[in-house]
Amino acid sequence: MNILKKKNLSISGHIIYFCIRFKSNSAENDLKKILSSQISEIKKNGTYKSERIITSAQNTQISVSGTKNSVLNFCANNYLGLSNNKDIIEFSKNALNKYGCGLSSVRFICGTQDIHKELEEKISKFHQREDAIVYASCFDANAGIFESILTPDDVVLSDELNHASIIDGIRLCKAKKFRYKHCDMAVLEDLLKENSSSRIKLIATDGVFSMDGNIAPLNEICDLADKYNALVFIDECHSTGFFGKTGRGTEEFFDLKQRVHIINSTLGKALGGAAGGYTTGPKELIDLLRQKSRPYLFSNSLPPPVVATGIKVMDMLMNSNELQEQIAENVKHFREKMAKIGFVIGGQDHPICPVMLGDAKLAAEMAEEMLKRGIYVVGFSYPVVPKGKARIRVQISAAHTIEEIDKCINAFTEVGKQLNVI
Repeated sequence: MNILKKKNLSISGHIIYFCIRFKSNSAENDLKKILSSQISEIKKNGTYKSERIITSAQNTQISVSGTKNSVLNFCANNYLGLSNNKDIIEFSKNALNKYGCGLSSVRFICGTQDIHKELEEKISKFHQREDAIVYASCFDANAGIFESILTPDDVVLSDELNHASIIDGIRLCKAKKFRYKHCDMAVLEDLLKENSSSRIKLIATDGVFSMDGNIAPLNEICDLADKYNALVFIDECHSTGFFGKTGRGTEEFFDLKQRVHIINSTLGKALGGAAGGYTTGPKELIDLLRQKSRPYLFSNSLPPPVVATGIKVMDMLMNSNELQEQIAENVKHFREKMAKIGFVIGGQDHPICPVMLGDAKLAAEMAEEMLKRGIYVVGFSYPVVPKGKARIRVQISAAHTIEEIDKCINAFTEVGKQLNVI
């Protein structure tokens, strides 16, 4: 009898498992149908984003899966050409040998090594600020700051074209939130007037807007901040290390001499191309972020080889301006020649050089034709950029030679004529 009961129980258990599994599969199949429909719509609209597979290190010349020969890379954030720098790699290897792969922990438990503190000291010195705090990415830095310092008694005023990480970070805080029309100082001033009684008034903006390559009017923003007793926060991911005479970004470009109160930026673009982000500013702010910033408190510390990369690059930037001068020369060459040919180039004298096309399908087709000619570029379309504003975002590096830039221009000219763009 006991054996029978056990068998019945076993059979019953299998039936229950089968029913649960069947139900789960049904729900999963429903989900797949819903998602497949959305993906089909994206493809129909010509905005589906395929990821190309790179089979080499990041450089001006790279190997791409599906192509026989190496191609010239004109769509990387490798502004200073340091992502595959041999001296940096060797320095990073030494850190790996000495400190290991990582600390398996968050910073405040057992995840801070002396090199983490050294990097933060160098970052604050480079930006001429009191202190700095390092995160796994600048997305994390942006996610962690607004919630930590702003309350319902405060207000944050954000440019409508700010990076997604700024937008998401602001969503997390309890302050009053307003978006002002892109770079529109009249609207920003009206919002500052309307919220003059707020405890903290924080203006948040990108220094350089990554999709357009245009520059925030930081001088005017700082003037308004002074007039209405507000703070200025700036994201310098597409400025730090290469923009401004010594690479100190938008603030240096406008010669504002530390009028920006909070700077967030990345180690993952011009500064070695690995990973990591940071906040630099007043010591009290950094102290508070170490106590309250959730991405800092609940994420592992940066791996030692990545930290070492940041240290080495910071030393290079503070010892020479050669790379900054080279990228400025390269940018001028590309922009002037492309405009003369008849292309519409967005932005303002910045290495981000958007070739404006308008149509999403045209941008995707043009990028494919460029790849056939050995030039690696990517078309950008909605939702990454506004509808009707599709473009190919060309990014110039200090590592590009003039000959490589001319090869890119010649390919654009040939494809542009083929597709009736010029």
